[in-house]
Amino acid sequence: MTTKNPEELETQLQTAADELKDLESANDVKKWWSKHYYGLGHKRLGRLLLGQSVERLLERASGNRGDD
Repeated sequence: MTTKNPEELETQLQTAADELKDLESANDVKKWWSKHYYGLGHKRLGRLLLGQSVERLLERASGNRGDD
């Protein structure tokens, strides 16, 4: 769970995911990571980098992990 405003978190995640699509080199990823690290953290960025959807990350943040 997170203490962030859900709308703010969704906006940050969507922005990072959209920017990720345009990256072409390891240096681009490094700059992207540095830009979004403080707002999203390394776990969320890593999950985005590995292809997890924004929707799934928002579920995790809300505490609803679909385990039921």
